[in-house]
Amino acid sequence: MRFSNLERFITLVACVSLASSIVFAQSIRLHVDLTDAPRNIYHARLNIPAKPGEMTLVFPEWIPGNHRPSGPIAALTGIHMEAAGNTVTWQRDEIDMYAFHVVVPNAATELQVSLDAITSNESAGGGGPAASSNLLDLNWNAVMLYPQGADSNAVEFTPSVKLPAGWKFGTALTSAHESGDEVEFAPVPLSTLVDSPLIAGKNYRKIELTRDTPTHEMDVVGDSEEDLVMKPEDLASYKKLVAETGALFGARHYRQYHFLYTLSGQVGEHGLEHHESNDSATAERTLLDPDLHLLNADLIPHEFAHSWNGKYRRPAGLVTRNYQEPMIGDLLWVYEGLTNYLGNVLAARSGLRSPEQYREGLAETAAILDHRSGRTWRPLEDTGRSVQTLRMLGQQWSNWRRSLDYYSEGELIWLEVDSIIRQQTHGQRSLDDFCRSFEGGKSGPPAVVPYKFEDVVQALNEIAPYHWAALLGDRVGSTSTHAPLAGIEREGWKLVYNDQPNAFSKAAEKLFKVADFSYSLGFTVDKDGNLGDVGVFSPAYQSGIGPGMKLIAVNGRKFTPEVLRAALTAAQGSSEPIDLLVENAQFFKTYSIAYHDGNQNPHLERISGQLDVLDLMLAPLSH
Repeated sequence: MRFSNLERFITLVACVSLASSIVFAQSIRLHVDLTDAPRNIYHARLNIPAKPGEMTLVFPEWIPGNHRPSGPIAALTGIHMEAAGNTVTWQRDEIDMYAFHVVVPNAATELQVSLDAITSNESAGGGGPAASSNLLDLNWNAVMLYPQGADSNAVEFTPSVKLPAGWKFGTALTSAHESGDEVEFAPVPLSTLVDSPLIAGKNYRKIELTRDTPTHEMDVVGDSEEDLVMKPEDLASYKKLVAETGALFGARHYRQYHFLYTLSGQVGEHGLEHHESNDSATAERTLLDPDLHLLNADLIPHEFAHSWNGKYRRPAGLVTRNYQEPMIGDLLWVYEGLTNYLGNVLAARSGLRSPEQYREGLAETAAILDHRSGRTWRPLEDTGRSVQTLRMLGQQWSNWRRSLDYYSEGELIWLEVDSIIRQQTHGQRSLDDFCRSFEGGKSGPPAVVPYKFEDVVQALNEIAPYHWAALLGDRVGSTSTHAPLAGIEREGWKLVYNDQPNAFSKAAEKLFKVADFSYSLGFTVDKDGNLGDVGVFSPAYQSGIGPGMKLIAVNGRKFTPEVLRAALTAAQGSSEPIDLLVENAQFFKTYSIAYHDGNQNPHLERISGQLDVLDLMLAPLSH
């Protein structure tokens, strides 16, 4: 059986409360000095209760939300241990790089540990630094050690921080005492601490979204005060987002909720979900620039939806006793795929995107996946199982390797599920009913309710009887030449291509200077001619072109995206090939491509005579 090796979690952790009533005998005290954050280094001190004898401390390895062993162990430095006033020698395990062995001397009752965390890359779950001259993002897992074998719900931490002078902070943790730039928080289980990041900055704004219990607030930090200016319509949309999730799920599994939002061009952009907060970072001016706003409008709805789908209801393979136990990603197409669907739908329902913008985004997603050559050999489920390896490589050959497709293809699968539910129930029920039934439950403090594939199937059958197990099993377990587009078509639309730019690719080209010719010649290319990915089976690939090469000229003229688009248009009325002069490791060659179908960009077009179900799907639920 698919989940036989996980049954012990199902039986032992039927519903794990993160607000445990366990009475802890002693706390690990953790103090983090953040005053060197602008230099991207954090200094931490831990006071760990200990008994004489051998002891092993571990650094968190498997980080929730990352679904992989992403604990930034390479950034852990400056480790020093003492007990009873004397230096204690430690030794890293010969095999497990995350484990540290120490012998606690006689009469010692505590181990004092000091360490530094270098935060210049990936420490906040993103692809860049965790801090800049004006702000910081603290993920507690980067600055701690804890006893090996401990249950993360059964070990308590008392955390505190020292902030750079004058900086303000946001976190879901409860402040117990503040004095100047020193803040001590109330004791919490390790699982709650790792689940409760902190952001801080010189430029900080607190935005109250709701006053009712549970409260919702947005804590925003930015590189400048200007970046924090929120338009009235966006404020109304974020308040609407809170209302829409209440109407959708019917319950809230948190005591309070903080939208931690970082706006900076200096730190790594990312989004990471937590029970009572989400840690989201985008470029500066995201609230001000229409193109940045469009591309990032679904980020906060996505991470917020994770509080129900991913944090409260969680695949059994991702429910582990602590941060050293491996996670299994078979059901990431539910964890992330359904959340991708919800993030985009909630962005439209709340007004952060228009219905037309939603359709343009959906068209781009469908086109990318329909041209994903790697789907002919790699089933979707394997992209979840191999998440840690898929994140290790860059853009080149991603079309053939596949990427984290459980996000985007999962969205298409759940769109198809919605269309089938509506069809089977003659429009009386939808995926909204499944979300409320499966992920709603009873309001209260954070909890984890694990599930298996069979639980998903059962819950769907309770909403609308159908051969769900066979359908979903086929969608995630088989290979194919095309993406699952049936949901789009059942909802009254079809994927088409024409020479008009897609709104999302147009915005991305303007911001990132990368032009997308994936659906014509079969590659992406930046303003300098550097080829990103090249689609296997595409005209460019068939001619011999590959990723990493550099496009120099088009039909004898220096390359620019505009020159290439003009050549595509001209080739439509000609039998002549398009000649591309390409540099490959200091060698030059001209490739002739017999392509005559012009520039192709994806859009959705209404199917005549069918009901516009997408319009119904995007209709707000709250009033």
